[in-house]
Amino acid sequence: MADPTVAVVVLTQGTRPVELRHGLDSVLAQRGVSTDIVVVGNGWDPATADPALPDGVRALALPENIGIPAGRNRGVPLVSGEWLFFLDDDADIPSPTFLADAIGRLQADPTIGMLQPRLRAQDGKPSPRRWIPRIRKGDPAQPSVVFSVLEAVIVMPRDVFDRAGGWADPFFYAHEGIDLAWKVWDQDRTVWYAGDLVAEHPAVSPTRHSYYYRLNARNRVWLARRNLPGVLVPLYVGSWTAIQLLRWFRKPAVLRPWFAGWAEGWRTDPGERRPIRWRTVWRMTIAGRPPIV
Repeated sequence: MADPTVAVVVLTQGTRPVELRHGLDSVLAQRGVSTDIVVVGNGWDPATADPALPDGVRALALPENIGIPAGRNRGVPLVSGEWLFFLDDDADIPSPTFLADAIGRLQADPTIGMLQPRLRAQDGKPSPRRWIPRIRKGDPAQPSVVFSVLEAVIVMPRDVFDRAGGWADPFFYAHEGIDLAWKVWDQDRTVWYAGDLVAEHPAVSPTRHSYYYRLNARNRVWLARRNLPGVLVPLYVGSWTAIQLLRWFRKPAVLRPWFAGWAEGWRTDPGERRPIRWRTVWRMTIAGRPPIV
C-alpha cells in the first residue's frame, strides 16, 4: 500500500529563520508518509532564507502580509496530497511518525474532519491552558471532540478543507480556527483534539500583538455573522460581550480597543455568509457546546 500523501503548508514572515528550519526538518523526518511542502512568506521571500530552505521545499513569496488565514490559503493550491498539514514557522513535530499517526487516526474514524494535537511548550515549561481548545480543560493528554482549534498545527482531509471553503480570508488574525471548525461540523464531521499526539510550540502570549483585542472582538462578531442562523447571531455575540465585560471591566485600556473591534465587526463586511444548519446546531449542542457560548 502506498504511503499517504500530505500537502504541507508552512506560514512565515521570515522573522524566525532558525525555528522555521527546525520545523521543516521535523516534517522532512516523517516516516510512513510522502510530503509535498511549500513555505509561504507573508510579506517575505522564503527563497532568501538563511539557513536556506531544504532541497525540494518550494517557496511562495507574497508581496505583503495578507494575514494568517489568507496566507495559508494561498499555499494550498501549490502542494498536492489527499491530506493537508498546516504548520506555523515556530512549531515542530518531534515524533517522526506524527503525520502517519495523525492520518491513521483520521482513516480509522472518517467522522473526524480535522485534528489538532496537544501542544507542548518547547522550553519545557508548563503549557498554557488555552492550548486545550475546550471549556473543561482537564488532563491535556485526554482526547475529545472540540469546537475550535489552535491553528498552529492542524491535520485534515483535503476534501473537507475544500468543501469548507478554506480558512476565513478576511479575519487576518484570530478565530479562524473556530470558523473552520464550525464548517467541518456542518459537514456532519467532528473536530478532534488528539491529546495523545504531541507537537511543540513556544509559550508566547497572544496579547503581544498590538491588534489583539480589536481583532479578537471584530472576528467574534464576524464569526457569528458568517456562520450562525440569524436568530443565534445576537445570542452568540451577546454572550461573548458579557464574558469580556466580566473579565475586563476593571481594564478600560483593554475594553476600548475591544469595543472598537466589536463595532467594526457590525459595520464591515465579514466575507461570505454560509450559516450552519440547525442539524449542526443540534449536533454541537448534544456534544456539549451549543454555538451561543
